Amino acid sequence: MSFQVRSGVNEDGEAILALMPRLAAFDVPNSRNPVDLWRSDAAMLQRWLDGKASECFVHVAVDDARKMLGFTLVSLRPELLSHEPSAHLEAIVVGEGAEGMGVGRALLAAAESEANSQGALTITLHVFASNTRARGFYEQSGYDGELLRYIKELAE
Repeated sequence: MSFQVRSGVNEDGEAILALMPRLAAFDVPNSRNPVDLWRSDAAMLQRWLDGKASECFVHVAVDDARKMLGFTLVSLRPELLSHEPSAHLEAIVVGEGAEGMGVGRALLAAAESEANSQGALTITLHVFASNTRARGFYEQSGYDGELLRYIKELAE
């Protein structure tokens, strides 16, 4: 199947939102509500759709029939430690039927290219330790697992 990666437009919003639950399509830790994994990304996307998130950009992959195969949502922000210009991959999603066709790699390459063209020196992302498939994808794509985040519930 052939596909095209292009910049997202408002008309893509509904199809992108429909793919958001795929962000929880892995072994989500029992202490987490799967909806929480994509709720803030959906809110950020909505801000972008409303023209209120100029620091964000979106790429989509569509097939020849213009069916949504996947998307990326990226925000431009200072890097956490150096404070140099950077980008953060808020979300990358490939639809279930489009896995293994290079859609994710093409979307990631487009996101990196645009981030670079907008002055970002680095791009960061978060991934759950239990999401081994995504971790392998990022490592194969040249990402370095730099930080670990720990969490402890304090409720009685």
